[in-house]
Amino acid sequence: MQTLEIKNLTVEVERKTILNNFNLTIKEGEIHAIMGPNGTGKSTLSKVIMGDPSYQIKEGSITYNGQEIQHLTVDERSRMGIFLGMQMPMEIAGVTNADFLRSALHAKEGNNFKLMPFIKELDQAVEQLQMNKDMIHRGVNCGFSGGERKKNEILQMYLLKPSLVMLDEIDSGLDVDSLKIVGENVMHYHALKQPAILLITHYQRLLDYIKPDFVHIMVDGHIVKSGDASLVTEIEQHGYDHYKIEKKKKITTIGTCAVKESLKHE
Repeated sequence: MQTLEIKNLTVEVERKTILNNFNLTIKEGEIHAIMGPNGTGKSTLSKVIMGDPSYQIKEGSITYNGQEIQHLTVDERSRMGIFLGMQMPMEIAGVTNADFLRSALHAKEGNNFKLMPFIKELDQAVEQLQMNKDMIHRGVNCGFSGGERKKNEILQMYLLKPSLVMLDEIDSGLDVDSLKIVGENVMHYHALKQPAILLITHYQRLLDYIKPDFVHIMVDGHIVKSGDASLVTEIEQHGYDHYKIEKKKKITTIGTCAVKESLKHE
């Protein structure tokens, strides 16, 4: 069984700690949603798993399929089946979507790559995502709306067939119709391939379509509470400030207990 396992991960950027003793395990076929306020490290998590060199791992490990990956390059992780749908997909002028996907798939499959099956699968995926067919012949994300860029990320997912899918706020910039299309296509891919999926989102609306097995609340760089999908309702009722307060109470209690214990030995 393919498994992502993150143990005691502490990450810094520009000498600031973003992830703090972070732990998470995602198994094949599971859908995990991470929710939390802005600036708590959710996007950092996905970038660190993917191998963004901007972030420095100070402690801990990231293991995928039994292999530690923190020293692997982005392309090496991609070849292992790890995929990141980005919050703000970049433009690549002068490279068409079709050329980009063909090159990526050829790099992954090598001599097993076949052009005609690729073209057929590309056309099917474009139709399924209700994308304009002209988009595959345009520069990657050039002139695309926010919704078109997010659909393009899902198109890449379909063609590359990853075993670990990370979607960083894939719902941002989507109108109601596009959100439905993206959500249903993620679930369709999950039904076909049973990948592990890590969703990063602020809002419940994405989870109307992508049904998580586990929901985690992240505050100040680590998970403060985990549960099933019913935890989303709790978040809607209390907001994220509730969990910040609970965390502060816990820290205060631990500190008070430590002082009392110290006084006992004086």
